This record gives sequence, structure tokens and C-alpha cells, in this order.
Amino acid sequence: LGARGPRPKAPRAQRLEPRANVRVTAEFVTSASGAGDFPRDRLPEVAMVGRSNVGKSSLINALVKRTVARTSAAPGKTRLANYYRVQPEAGRAFYLVDLPGYGYARGGDPAAEEFRRLADSYFDREGARGALLLVDARHPGLEADLAAWEWLQGQPLPKAVVATKVDKLTRAERTRHSRQLDSLFAGPVSLVSAHTGEGLEELWKLIVKLPSPPTAA
Repeated sequence: LGARGPRPKAPRAQRLEPRANVRVTAEFVTSASGAGDFPRDRLPEVAMVGRSNVGKSSLINALVKRTVARTSAAPGKTRLANYYRVQPEAGRAFYLVDLPGYGYARGGDPAAEEFRRLADSYFDREGARGALLLVDARHPGLEADLAAWEWLQGQPLPKAVVATKVDKLTRAERTRHSRQLDSLFAGPVSLVSAHTGEGLEELWKLIVKLPSPPTAA
């Protein structure tokens, strides 16, 4: 027999997207129950809005690479706006703000009213802000998410939609759900995973350019 050629290499396992390489320091600052509790240093802010079990705290921890936000085993328990001061290695400090969850709030209608009151006071003030609506990639088109997006559309600030927990989707589900999300929210929806780090680097790019002063509604 003739000389054999080199043995074909076995296909490499697919690598996960690396975690965001943005270097930051981060710390919890305060929990606000109303306008009187909001920080007054006028730093830019990016608010995270979403259902109580969508993974806001986990995403914040993944972004800053340390545990600054506590995750709860009882979604809907937190009814405060939690402020985290983030200082990038290069650039101005800003706040990531974890607003109380909606759609799974414990306490029923009174809790929902608390969320609306706090959210209204949060957005109805001066300063450079942006908002991210977090939705669960496994469940596109939930009524509560669509209602929240419609409400955010009326706020005079830049906003975007981010789908969490994408690591829990199969390849087929990922393709199908991504198309559904883009259609439902009339634009590209970022897919991220706090568990694997997928999408975090692109999300950082979005976050740092998002805050801007309110404009006339």
C-alpha cells in the first residue's frame, strides 16, 4: 500500500464566547424606595428592567465579575431599586440600577402598584440614563414583557432589549426564538448568558454608550 497521508484532525469542541474582558471595579451603593433615596451625584445610569426571575442580579454579577448583587430564591421579594457603582478602567463611572421585578411580584396588585410608583419616580427626573429590558430567551412574547416594552417606549431615553439565559436553548430553539424576539420588539435583541459569558462583551459596548439626557417625549 502507498504511504498514507496525515490523519485528519478530530473536530475541536466548540468554544464558548469568552467572558467580557472589560476591566471594572463595582460596589453596591444603596437601595432606594423612592425619589428621596436616589443618589444625587448625577452619574450616568443604566436601569435594568425585567420580570423578577429573568436573572438581573446574575447578569450584573457576570458583567462586573464579582458578586455585588444578591440573587434571591424567592423572585418578587425585592421591591427596591438597587444601585451599583461601576468604574471602568478607562472612562467615567456610572450606575447599573436593578429595578424591582414585575410580572411575578409577591403581594399581587399592591406590589405591582409599588413597582409602577417607583419606576415612575425613577424615570421622571433629570440626568443621563438608559434602560435595558431583560427578557427570558426561553419565553419570547410574554404579555408582561410586551407591556413593559410598550411602557418603556413612552420614556424619553435610549433603550434596548436583552434576552437572558440563552445557554438554556437548543440550537434550533435559539434560531427560532431569536427571530421571534427581533420581530416582537421590532429590532435586534441581544442574546446573553450570565452562566457562560456569551454576549457580555457586546452588551458592555451597548451599556457604555446607552445613557443620555432625557429628551422631550
